[in-house]
Amino acid sequence: MFVERLELVDFRSYVRADVPMTAGVTTFIGFNGQGKTNLVEAVEYLSTLSSHRVNNDTPLVRLGAHQAVVRGRVRAGAEDSRSLLLEVEINPRRANRARINRAPLTRPREILGVLRTVVFSPNDLVIVRGDPSDRRTFLDGLVMTRWPRMAGVKSDYERVLKQRNALLKSLAGRGPSAGAEIGATMEIWDDELATIGAELLSARLDTLSAVMPLTSAAYREIAPVNDLVTASYKSTIDLDGLWSPPQEGQIPEPIDRKELANRFLDALAKRRADELIRGVTLVGPQRDDIVLHIGEMPAKGYASHGESWSLALALRLGSFQLLRDDGIEPVLVLDDVFAELDATRRGRLASSVIEADQVLVTAAVASDVPEILRGERFDVGGGQVLPHEGSDDD
Repeated sequence: MFVERLELVDFRSYVRADVPMTAGVTTFIGFNGQGKTNLVEAVEYLSTLSSHRVNNDTPLVRLGAHQAVVRGRVRAGAEDSRSLLLEVEINPRRANRARINRAPLTRPREILGVLRTVVFSPNDLVIVRGDPSDRRTFLDGLVMTRWPRMAGVKSDYERVLKQRNALLKSLAGRGPSAGAEIGATMEIWDDELATIGAELLSARLDTLSAVMPLTSAAYREIAPVNDLVTASYKSTIDLDGLWSPPQEGQIPEPIDRKELANRFLDALAKRRADELIRGVTLVGPQRDDIVLHIGEMPAKGYASHGESWSLALALRLGSFQLLRDDGIEPVLVLDDVFAELDATRRGRLASSVIEADQVLVTAAVASDVPEILRGERFDVGGGQVLPHEGSDDD
């Protein structure tokens, strides 16, 4: 699968842009602030309806414009001429709209899963060194790329969580005595939260089990060292006997979702008094963390800068391999990552991704990009995206 044409209207810095692309490698070269990352961000948005750079859509619309349009022609493969036209209209003041082959979709998220992307960026270091929310965001993003319907599950979970928190907040400070008054109402929210939360948590654990052995193998390719990379899942729910950290060569057992929901309810019951005092839900996936290890040591707080970078790259490579194994080849985006790496890691990363159907690379200078990833080149500057003329080193 690859994007063969990208069109932008009032997206970020672009009034209009129309960029033809091919399978294989395409590089966008331009100084910082010229708009090269905006191009690959638009491809990412068509895939995920989100950006690795911002948490809301407002910055995606060009200053002074009322809306932005991202349109992409996605082709099934180099030897397969079937294609789809994807379009998203970004409206900061009202609901976004999406179309496939110009036919409107009922909800924008119905476009999810048509185009898959894996994005490498300098921000990836926060997966290793950042807060638990950064690791949850990474894992949930991979979950929703594998199973687009999980975007709806997560949205439903957040809706129920918000309602439950509002109820708890209204009772905050009244202590356990408030429990009798709202017992029946709370049970309704508990049941719904546990059912939906168990589905989300099960998908997280399944994906973590699948991606970590691939991540460990990728880490040894990039570093390379003999250390195993592993992950444990730090949950507010008792997972003993239901799930264990994945090991290379091990086939994980299916997770009993019904038992997981029951344990979710047990955990809620145990924390009920604390929740009534604090006015917030203290149990659930929104409180969890993924603890990454290199060898015997936790990566956060102990891994060097180089080790942290290698692990972040390995997590993305593992994600790419997992999605490929699932049957749909993702588009790889390498956004300004080569400037952050030494020559050895640059070469190893390039060798690991060169066989992807499509690789989109951004860099400030062409010399940052390994020779095997030069491919078709565009020069970006002054609001224009132009095919390069001259040698690759210009």
